[in-house]
Amino acid sequence: MKKNLETLCVQAGWTPKKGEPRVLPIYQSTTFKYETSEQMARLFDLEDSGYFYTRLANPTNDAVAAKINALEGGVGCILTSSGQAANFYAIFNICEAGDHFITANTIYGGTYNLFGVTLKKLGIECTFIDPEWDDERIEAEFRPNTKCFFGETISNPGGNVFDIERFAKMAHKHGVPLIVDNTFATPINCRPIEWGCDIVTHSTTKYMDGHATQVGGAVVDSGNFDWEAYGDKFAGLTTPDESYHGLTYTKTFGKQAYITKLLTQLMRDLGSIPSPQNCFLLNLGLETLHLRMPRHCENAQRVAEWLEKNEKVAWVNYCGLKGNKYYDLAQKYLPNGSCGVIAFGLKGSKEEAIRFMDNLDFIAIVTHVADARTCVLHPASHTHRQLSDEQLLEAGVRPDLIRLSVGIENCDDIIADLEQAMQKM
Repeated sequence: MKKNLETLCVQAGWTPKKGEPRVLPIYQSTTFKYETSEQMARLFDLEDSGYFYTRLANPTNDAVAAKINALEGGVGCILTSSGQAANFYAIFNICEAGDHFITANTIYGGTYNLFGVTLKKLGIECTFIDPEWDDERIEAEFRPNTKCFFGETISNPGGNVFDIERFAKMAHKHGVPLIVDNTFATPINCRPIEWGCDIVTHSTTKYMDGHATQVGGAVVDSGNFDWEAYGDKFAGLTTPDESYHGLTYTKTFGKQAYITKLLTQLMRDLGSIPSPQNCFLLNLGLETLHLRMPRHCENAQRVAEWLEKNEKVAWVNYCGLKGNKYYDLAQKYLPNGSCGVIAFGLKGSKEEAIRFMDNLDFIAIVTHVADARTCVLHPASHTHRQLSDEQLLEAGVRPDLIRLSVGIENCDDIIADLEQAMQKM
């Protein structure tokens, strides 16, 4: 029986049998017992499935991964210890030293640094493109060793909407998968796989958790990309893996080749796992995701409209505003709402913007975004301060940009707090 997203948020992943807990238990154990050495050996050789060590698999973690997989419509999902780990694993699973990939330059500052600095140290080169460029200019950046294309459904912090279908077609034309970070939209408001995306990532720390109680990430594989068709390019998936006695992932696991390799190679060797306790907390957040996202969007729409009319505001970027440059794309990909994050700038100096933020009452200045509580940040001074002024502009982060994450409080109170802080500028 096919279930709607609302039901999947509550019910997917954990189906208790007779006498089992109704609520997903926390399997707080590193190891799992077997009766014979042969049983354990078959698990290590990937000949059987089962639990033997939490670094590779845990029942609590797997239940939550199955829920996210169902929400995104994939064939498999792996949870990681953070959103950064998820994006690293998604790339590193198909890229190695000497390889190249392309990404939108509007991505989150931490991801920008991961791609442009850290992966470069590992011999993986990244080209940053402006999604506003025409197809010809972007396609000129593809190389024989290009392995994937990356973007964010809604960019953090700029709020730009990524044209998923356009870039999926472009990536596939050049024989590579499209990877999309769907953190801000969540599968409640957009399911990138339905628009041609091959791999979806999340920082589950944000809306999926929704309460700022755990740090985590997720990688979801659509199962749709034909790795065998480009076997020479993706040899890690299509040729024997000597660390598993010559097993070939595409031949043994079919549509689940990518996600199985990620688990059995990267998680085995790098171990960026979430704890079962964190996954339990994440599951509690997922159970109300379908209720919270509409409220975030409703509040953000009202706040964005109020900001747009405020004489002290220089500009507002929120794709729900009619006349916004991303409005049409949002109507295509996000017809039920985008997210609660608004980017805007105030008239006056950077110091006045900081004074405005310091004058807020319950709206907190925090290094976080996308949870139940309204919060604010000045990216150029905080999350993106490692970038140069030139890189900030390339990433769509203006020096005066304020990132406002609108929560699920009473919207009149949110607006009142913004208003009193502006009056003190």
